[in-house]
Amino acid sequence: MSIETVSSASHLIKKHDGESWLRNNDLEVNKLFKTSDIPEGGKTNFESPKTFGQFLEDSLVKVNSLQQEANSSVEKLATGKSKNMHETLLAVEKADIAFKAMNQIRLKVLDAYKEVMRMQI
Repeated sequence: MSIETVSSASHLIKKHDGESWLRNNDLEVNKLFKTSDIPEGGKTNFESPKTFGQFLEDSLVKVNSLQQEANSSVEKLATGKSKNMHETLLAVEKADIAFKAMNQIRLKVLDAYKEVMRMQI
């Protein structure tokens, strides 16, 4: 996609809001949403978009919590408080997969950083 196309699409998105689009296309909002989902005045309150740093921080917190859950599950199994090996193995595998995925993301971010640093201005 060329830069002109992206900028014109961005301009169109900013120019039109959802309410005018619904009115222009004669869509019935009642069929799309429950009336309780739409606040008074028709405006919806969406969360502000997260930055990349916030996304990474949230992901690290989730991976850390999965690691802690796996550790406590293994500890309970070892001490005899829990006899469910399947849940323990699932917790350990879930934490392992999350850690490996986060490590891959880290490597990709480092590669991208190195590539940007090699660029000549």
